[in-house]
Amino acid sequence: MKKVAILSLHLGYGGIEKSVAALANILCEKYEVEIACTYQLYKEPGFKIDDRVKITYLVKNYVPNKKELKESLKKKKLISAFKEGLKSVKILYLRRKTMIDYIKHSDADYIISTRDIFDRWLGDYANSDTIKIGWEHNHHHNNKKYAINIIRSSWNLDYLVLVSKDLTKFYKNEMRKSKCTCVYIPNVLDSIPKKLAPLKEKRLISVGRLSKEKAPEDLVKIFNLLSKKHPDWHLDIIGDGEEREKIELYIKNHKLEEKITLHGFQNKDYIDKYLHKSSLYIMTSLTESFGIVLLEAMSHGIPCVAFSSAEGAREIITSGKNGYLIKNRNYSAMIKKIEDIMKKDDVRKQLGKEARKSIKKYTKEVVQEDWYELLEKKVKK
Repeated sequence: MKKVAILSLHLGYGGIEKSVAALANILCEKYEVEIACTYQLYKEPGFKIDDRVKITYLVKNYVPNKKELKESLKKKKLISAFKEGLKSVKILYLRRKTMIDYIKHSDADYIISTRDIFDRWLGDYANSDTIKIGWEHNHHHNNKKYAINIIRSSWNLDYLVLVSKDLTKFYKNEMRKSKCTCVYIPNVLDSIPKKLAPLKEKRLISVGRLSKEKAPEDLVKIFNLLSKKHPDWHLDIIGDGEEREKIELYIKNHKLEEKITLHGFQNKDYIDKYLHKSSLYIMTSLTESFGIVLLEAMSHGIPCVAFSSAEGAREIITSGKNGYLIKNRNYSAMIKKIEDIMKKDDVRKQLGKEARKSIKKYTKEVVQEDWYELLEKKVKK
């Protein structure tokens, strides 16, 4: 049995971590799989990982201390800041040393990297007979500096896997002189519910990190305006992050405590339970590389509305068919479209029906074969 190693920064909560867990789970059916993880943030991984997958944590007894360093500097605790600064340098040193050592001594037939910094080390230090694969989840968002960094980091790899067709086209063109072959493989829906959401409850839902790029403040502002005309509808927000305090304050100031529920980070079963209760999914992200949460909502037969600024949403949503894309981050246009779906049961159900059909190419069986094809070197160089 051939071995696949996946290089991961941590196995906490996040889109990349969720994708790592899903990939490990589908590959372990045919390969020996090991996840080489820099940090152990929690006692258990944030997402369910098959028992057949080996997890190796490389940095012992240390986790990133960015928050502590920032807090010390903010409070002008100079001695504490100095200590945290030294600790931060040590942690970064250990991150580099342990991962490079792992790459150098790995007996894996294939190594899959999930970060640009790992891509660079993989290209520089892996054994010559190891198949080296980069896996890029993030969109460059027209950031030239970011794109150049990805290109340089991936230059010495055998393959660079991109999760969207748009990114694949872009990097294929930019890396045509490199030996690295760009390959499109979308992220996978690890499970599909048997029962569809009835779309009868007056509930809206959004799932994801409460971070600036997800624009959660836009989400609650839009719902606040909707709620004035539709006070019987409720919004569930599942996820956590640095923007939570700001969102909590907005909810309190606008007396929305009974109409918006912040659930925090939750496991898949919990999320599926609330998706099943929901009638519409709303995404207000400024950017979104892929949008696996949209696919998860669609797997329940839930129509989705998103701003077109989220690149991943543009690949998944066919506006007017399985949901709607709102151009120019236009609040009024989004509110009107949400209202249309809220009011019309037949429209909601038809969109939900098409949403469910849209997920076929992202199922485990399809994406698994894409990865098998790549790992067996059947993809043309």
